[in-house]
Amino acid sequence: MATLALVLFFFVFILSIYWGAWGSIPNKEELSDFQYQRASEVYTADSVLIGKFYLYDRQPIAFEAIPEHLRNALVSIEDERFYDHSGIDYQSLGRVAVKTILMQDQSAGGGSTLTQQLAKNLYPRRDRKKTNIVVDKIKEMVIASRLEDIYTKEEILTHYLNTVSFGDNTFGIESASLKFFNKQAKDLNVEEGAVLVGMLKATYGYNPRIFPERSLERRNLVLQAMANNHHLSNEEKDSLTDKPLKLDYRDFDNNAGLAPYFREEVRKQLLKWNAKQKEEGHDYNIYTSGLKVYTTLDYNMQFWAEEAMREHMQSLQGRFEKSYGKNAPWRTNKKLIEKVVKQSGIYQKLKKQGLEHGQIIDSLSKKKQMVLTDWDGEKTVQASSIDSITHYMKFLNTGSLALDPKTGAVKTWIGGIDFEHFKFDHVAQSKRQVGSTFKPIVYTTALETGILPCTYFSAEEVAYENLKGWSPSNSGKKDETYLNYSMEEALSHSVNTVAVKVLEKAGISNVLTMAKNMGIFSKLPEQPSLALGTGEIYLNELAGAYASYVNDGKAVLPYLIEKITDKKDSVLMEFKPKRARKTAFSEETRQIMIEMMKGTIDRGTASRIRSTYKLNNAIAGKTGTTQNNKDAWFVAITPKLVHVTWVGLDHHEIGFKSTSLGQGANAALPIFAKWMQEMNKHPYYNEITKAQFERPNPAILEMLDCEPVKRDGFFKRLFKNPDKKKTKKFRKGN
Repeated sequence: MATLALVLFFFVFILSIYWGAWGSIPNKEELSDFQYQRASEVYTADSVLIGKFYLYDRQPIAFEAIPEHLRNALVSIEDERFYDHSGIDYQSLGRVAVKTILMQDQSAGGGSTLTQQLAKNLYPRRDRKKTNIVVDKIKEMVIASRLEDIYTKEEILTHYLNTVSFGDNTFGIESASLKFFNKQAKDLNVEEGAVLVGMLKATYGYNPRIFPERSLERRNLVLQAMANNHHLSNEEKDSLTDKPLKLDYRDFDNNAGLAPYFREEVRKQLLKWNAKQKEEGHDYNIYTSGLKVYTTLDYNMQFWAEEAMREHMQSLQGRFEKSYGKNAPWRTNKKLIEKVVKQSGIYQKLKKQGLEHGQIIDSLSKKKQMVLTDWDGEKTVQASSIDSITHYMKFLNTGSLALDPKTGAVKTWIGGIDFEHFKFDHVAQSKRQVGSTFKPIVYTTALETGILPCTYFSAEEVAYENLKGWSPSNSGKKDETYLNYSMEEALSHSVNTVAVKVLEKAGISNVLTMAKNMGIFSKLPEQPSLALGTGEIYLNELAGAYASYVNDGKAVLPYLIEKITDKKDSVLMEFKPKRARKTAFSEETRQIMIEMMKGTIDRGTASRIRSTYKLNNAIAGKTGTTQNNKDAWFVAITPKLVHVTWVGLDHHEIGFKSTSLGQGANAALPIFAKWMQEMNKHPYYNEITKAQFERPNPAILEMLDCEPVKRDGFFKRLFKNPDKKKTKKFRKGN
């Protein structure tokens, strides 16, 4: 009688679960229409996956994309009778019950089929209390039975492999394959597939990156199970068992991987696009809709650019710190340190909590164990929060961009030295003084106003009376009192005194108009110092302006995204290049400027391109260094690419110790040079690296055919006092 009552109780208990007394169970209609949350994918122009945006890192694939050996491995180790049962393996359940209850064997397992595991993947257990395990198990059995009625075995396997977790917020076999082996699931070999299938028993305990020895043992157990189920011969199993574990790990972390600053800018632009789509009634989510974003970035170019940046910046950082020694401002300048500490996020957080300045400083001064990063890697040290802030304020940073000057398509994008620790993007977010890289715009204006390239300007220093005695000077110790430079020579050697005089003759208002026509939309100072690059401009803005010199005089707007598609690759949006409708200057001026900027590379301030780096490519360009060596610039123009580099510190109060260290030719130029050296090694890029500028019109060459420097004649020298600075008023009119 008691047995009957117990049986009746369990029968009613199961019915109560089935009828929803313990929570609703999805019906067949709901189960036939579940949707995956899919990661959106970011691809380079050459179709390399470089990033994802997701809540759950999942990339569902079709049954045909799952290799047979992977399916066999899964069934062999997880559910041998998968093709024989209808969602519940009663034989396996009986075995588990006997071993667990009668023999007290806690390692007997749970007896769940792959279909039951799929049910758990689709409807995760919310309550982890042991009292609810039975309820959850029965629910999963009901769902499994319904799934078997709706889907074929192939479809169930596909859904399972698309939903199962591999730990670290990675879901599905495709995402796991890309993460651990850097390849699609269809390209996995047998032993790689066995590693991933082996993880499913315990995604952390058998993680091949964290516990390689355990993972290897588990992999071999999977291979043995495949042999036991006649999916491998014993010879094949033995051969595969002897192979070492080899990973090609790629974590699609926003802080890591290729082009993190570029990917973040893509994300921002994608969010703006998504907002407009919602206004038009389209319900996309960049984190769950499985969008595919095809960008303009070139994978190899970006990879080499990042390598060149890291190699140069590590070396430069060492020389920079050595130049300051023990008297470095991040060590001794108490006012600067206090300012930076007050600007820090942790200081502001404590201030919002109501703490006084002294209390905050006391809190931030307490030593504790923390990890600090430098170019040699991470180090665990005893340090305070203030120590951490001053540690990171000493780092030089950089921004660089390469684009196609015909379209504005971005080929490389480096927003800083390390996205994890320096989120600020120096390509899109930073406005810095551009120094002498602004001079070509001044000279372009001069040519357009009729000043000939062989016009000579005195290099003599002048004090301008109506500018409070402002007296721009040239770098170096060369006595230039009696020297007169042609425009080409003055530009190639970046002569400051001449640039100001060219600006005066061309007219400030004309130069500002030219800058605007060349795509410079930042507000610029209407002052003579404009000639020396005191205006603050975005790096990508400057790149678009320089593109006009190899794009028929038309500026371009740098762009990153070619097209956006849905999960089925249907095009949702295509982005077209944007370039100026009108030319900013004549073809004659364009050709003259290219020839003049070639001089910068061949014999001017950027001549180490030829002498040190041995680059024979067709290159024109301009170096730039701002006042007190705060900013170093280099712009390179080739027939097929424009490349802009900036190097400096985020804290404007700190500059390079000396001009020799901080000049554009030393601090910024090497990043381009090292990158181009690598490009030259690969014939695939010959179309870019071997491209030549068009031969200039003979009349242009004739216009440039003059002595670069002329010395004042005898009588002029006789009546000029070299020890007395010339004074005059700066003529601000045109």
